[in-house]
Amino acid sequence: MKGVLLVNLGSPDSTDPKDVKKYLDEFLMDPRVIDVPRWARILLVRGIILNTRPKKSAEAYQKIWWEEGSPLIVISERLKAKVQQQLNIPVALAMRYGSMTLKKGMQELVDQGVTELLTIPLYPQFAMATTETIDVKVAELQAEHFPELSISSLPAFYHRKEYIEVLSRSIAEGLKGFEYDHLLFSYHGVPERHIRKSDITNGHCKINGSCCVTPSKAHRFCYRHQCLETTRLVAETLGLKENTYSTSFQSRLGFDPWLQPYTDRTIERLGKAGIKNMAIVTPAFVSDCLETLEEIAMEGEEIFHEVGGDDFRTIPCLNDRDDFAQLLVDWIEEWRIVNPTTAIA
Repeated sequence: MKGVLLVNLGSPDSTDPKDVKKYLDEFLMDPRVIDVPRWARILLVRGIILNTRPKKSAEAYQKIWWEEGSPLIVISERLKAKVQQQLNIPVALAMRYGSMTLKKGMQELVDQGVTELLTIPLYPQFAMATTETIDVKVAELQAEHFPELSISSLPAFYHRKEYIEVLSRSIAEGLKGFEYDHLLFSYHGVPERHIRKSDITNGHCKINGSCCVTPSKAHRFCYRHQCLETTRLVAETLGLKENTYSTSFQSRLGFDPWLQPYTDRTIERLGKAGIKNMAIVTPAFVSDCLETLEEIAMEGEEIFHEVGGDDFRTIPCLNDRDDFAQLLVDWIEEWRIVNPTTAIA
C-alpha cells in the first residue's frame, strides 16, 4: 500500500521557556542548520544561545500562540485533514523537530500497512536546513527502523506552474483593496556558505548578480536561485510593474554573511525612501509560523512605522487553502497512479 507523509518544521510543545529551550536545542544542533564542527556547535548553541534565547523566543511564541496551540501545528493539521479527505490512501503529518517526530509519522503509516511512502517536505524551495535535513533524517530512520519501506520524496516545487498559479492567486487576494507602493517578497535567510555547499558544480554559485540568472545544473539545489525565480514567476503571472516589488531575506543568526538584502533593513530603507504603503509576502513557507507572524507581521510593521511608513499589510502563507490542498492531492495522485520517478520529477 502507498502512503503519504507531510512534513513541516515543528514547534515547541508550549510557550514555556523550558519547552522552547528543548525545541531550540534540537533545531540548532542539527548540523544542516548550523553547519560547523560539532564542538563549535555545542559551544555556540549550548554555551551561548540557549543561555539567553529561550526566554526571548518564549515571549515571541506567547504573542502568536493560538488557543488550540502552535499556529504552525494547527494549520498543518488542517491541511493534512483536507488532503486526507480527498484520498483513499493513508496520509500522516510529522515535524522535523519537536514531539511530532518523523519516526512517529512513519510508524503511523507502517502500522496501517504502508510499504511505499511519499514524503512531502512542505517547503517550495530546496535548502540544506529544510528539505535536505528532512530527506537525510528520513533515510536514517528507514535504514534503522523501516528497512522494508520504499521511499520517494517530492522535489522542490517553487517553479511548477500550478504552484505559481496558487501562490499568485493568494497574493492577489491578499492585495485586494490595498493600494501598495511596494510588494516585498521576504524569504527565510541562510548563510551564504550553504549556497556554496549545495553547488553540485563546485563553482557556479558566486552569489553575485549573474549566477542565479545564468542556466546551470547548480540551480536544482540553489536556494537563492529558487527564491529569486519564485519572485520572478509570480511577478510575471501577476503582471507586476518593475520597481514595485523586490526580494529580501529574513532571520539571520551569528556573524557570518547571510543572504542579502536583509528584510529588516530593506523595510527600513524603503520606509525612509518614502514608501508609504507596503505589502509583504513570505513564500519560503507554506504555513504561517513564528517567523511570519511575529518577526514579519509584528516586528516588520513596527520598523516600517518607525521610519514613516503608513500602511503595512502581511499576506498570509498558503496555509490550508483549498486550492493548495487540492494541488497536493493532484501531485500525490500523480505519484500514486504513475511511475513515481517521472510523476514527481
